[in-house]
Amino acid sequence: MQQPAVPELAHTHTRPIHWLATATAVAGVVALSSVLQPNAATAAQTAGPETKHAPASVTPPDPAHVDFPLECGPVKAIVVKKATGDLDADGSPETVAVVHCDSPMGTPPDGVYVLTHARATATPRLVATLVDPKDNLTVSDIAVRDGAVDAELLGYSSDDVPRCCPDTKNSAKWQWKNGSFVRSTPAGAHSV
Repeated sequence: MQQPAVPELAHTHTRPIHWLATATAVAGVVALSSVLQPNAATAAQTAGPETKHAPASVTPPDPAHVDFPLECGPVKAIVVKKATGDLDADGSPETVAVVHCDSPMGTPPDGVYVLTHARATATPRLVATLVDPKDNLTVSDIAVRDGAVDAELLGYSSDDVPRCCPDTKNSAKWQWKNGSFVRSTPAGAHSV
C-alpha cells in the first residue's frame, strides 16, 4: 500500500460545527440578498428631447367601476360586451362597453359607452355615448380596429315587430375626429 504524499488533514472530516457554520453562512447570504435588490427592470429608454412621454396608465379602463346612465329600476346594469384600443391616439387605451339592464325577459336595448382614465386619478370615467338605449338597438358584435369602433346593430323596422326578434341589421363605425366621435357606415355595409 502506498502512503499518501500529504498527511491526513483534520478538516476533511465533517463535524456538526461545520454544518452549523455552513448553514449560518447560507442564511446570511439569503438575508443579505433580500435586502440588496437591483432596481426594477423597465423597457423604457432614456428620454431625449424628441421623446414623447407615455401616459402613466396603460391598462384599459375597467367598466365594472363605472356608473352607466341607465335607468334599470329594480335590476342592475350589466356589461355584456367590451372592446379596448387607443381611439384618440394618445397612447392610452380606451374601453368601449356594451351595457344593458339585466332583464329576466325579452331583449333589453343596449347602450354603447366609451370609457377612459381620468388624468389626475387614473379612475375610469365615461366620456361618450355612441348608442343610447332609447334607440332600441341591440349590439351583436363590437370591436376596436385601427383606432375606430366597429359595431353590428340589430333593430326593429316598426313597433309591430316583437322585442324578442330584431328584423334589421346595420353596421356602424365611429372615429375620433376634432374632439368628438363621428359615426359613419362602413363600406359594404347593408341593412336587412
